[in-house]
Amino acid sequence: MTDTIEAKLAALGLTLPDAPAPVANYVPTCLTGGLLFISGQVSRRGDGHVLTGKLGDGLDVAAGREAAKVCALNILAQAKAALGSLERIERVVKLTGFVNSSPTFNGHPQVVNGASDLIVEVLGDRGRHTRSAVGVAALPVDAAVEIEAILAVKPA
Repeated sequence: MTDTIEAKLAALGLTLPDAPAPVANYVPTCLTGGLLFISGQVSRRGDGHVLTGKLGDGLDVAAGREAAKVCALNILAQAKAALGSLERIERVVKLTGFVNSSPTFNGHPQVVNGASDLIVEVLGDRGRHTRSAVGVAALPVDAAVEIEAILAVKPA
């Protein structure tokens, strides 16, 4: 087995879903100036099931971390669809995580770690990134987490 991102995913027992289609008037990715901007990816599994709910009001940090991991897999799926190969990822520049949370919940960083940890586990040092983790009152389809990404990419 070669040392590729796809091989690393397989070794971890992970499968990329099909890149989710947009649900409104936007594009899922935009490649410009060597950067790939990936629109917010909600916690929708490949089978269409959305991990829903509010952190601190029915969902705990472990459930939030799992939802963030699903978002990270969707980010990688969007990157593969846009670039043709995950090997073109030079660096993850930034992740911005939105956590559907109650007003008293303050574990946003721990929730978004689910995505950050997966990205670094799969991509190694090129997966290390800057990040924001923000609590919000609601997300589309009551998703527990939504994450957007900016990636630096190698030329085709």
